[in-house]
Amino acid sequence: MTVLERAGLALLHRLDPERAHDLSLKALQLGLAPLPQVLELPRLRTSLAGIDLANPLGLAAGYDKNAVAVAPLLMAGFGFVEVGAVTPRPQPGNPRPRLFRLPEAGAVINRFGFNNEGAEAVARRLARRPEGGIIGINLGANRDSPDRAADYGRVLALCGPHVDFATINVSSPNTERLRELQGRDALTGIIARTFEAREALRLDRPLPIFIKIAPDLTEAEIADIAAVALENGVDGIIATNTTIARPGVSGPVAAEKGGLSGRPLFRRSTQVLARLHRETGGRLPLIGVGGIASPEDAWQKIRAGASALQIYTALVYRGLSLVPRILAGLDAILAREGFASLSEAVGTGREEWADRPLAS
Repeated sequence: MTVLERAGLALLHRLDPERAHDLSLKALQLGLAPLPQVLELPRLRTSLAGIDLANPLGLAAGYDKNAVAVAPLLMAGFGFVEVGAVTPRPQPGNPRPRLFRLPEAGAVINRFGFNNEGAEAVARRLARRPEGGIIGINLGANRDSPDRAADYGRVLALCGPHVDFATINVSSPNTERLRELQGRDALTGIIARTFEAREALRLDRPLPIFIKIAPDLTEAEIADIAAVALENGVDGIIATNTTIARPGVSGPVAAEKGGLSGRPLFRRSTQVLARLHRETGGRLPLIGVGGIASPEDAWQKIRAGASALQIYTALVYRGLSLVPRILAGLDAILAREGFASLSEAVGTGREEWADRPLAS
């Protein structure tokens, strides 16, 4: 971490968390944020649902909700960037305050509630995206929608022509009853309607559709989601979103409602990931997210079954320089363990993680 980055983070941490979040995006837009060196590491080149990635480390949805800083984020060394969540109509989200830091735990609690400017505004920005780089969109549903299942297709219809993949988000804990859409019947219906919207686009290229699931699932629910994904031709699963549990955190902030992300989520999200890999037999690409803050964390996600990774919360505490640190460290681990490519290592430690009792 450079002196400038350390000073910038210290300044941001003196501000209200949401204000700091907005200022960091503005700094990126204006070219004021220091960007790390982009590493070219052939061992880390990989493929995700037919998408060629320069490296497996992506930026998770939730940071650039409105696609305002896509270009500088792609220049920060990520293998891919996911924007959103985006809903058909603009919505303000939940009342403030709705973002809380837990620095001692390396964690964050948020209850944003899909605040965004709506699909039309985001589509206009994505239409001006830079050439090169991989961009995905996280599809959401409006809180007051009479037909949430249709909302995913509505967002895809507007934004689909401008992205490389799309994610059906049925796992945010901050929109009432949204997680109920992870059930077998509801999820099957949403996938079908989203696929219909994709077909209506008549694109001349594949557009992979992923689903993003919660960590707060039972063994049976994980098995059901894996089965639904395989039966319906989903292109991949992102595991996992934030948790409503509070593992290893305490105090007044821990009592705030919302989803917990960061280091305390690592164990549970990795166990869910490993179980998904076992349930799918490795036939479906998985994206591991939740608590990654070091090369060793990234390595454990790969061993548990992840073909690609996403980070977000760790950047709050460690800055964008964390991106090349994770990539360089992961490359060194692969070399040490005798793997010529990242894909060779995927799932090699699955049983070690899958056989552990699910963390509470």
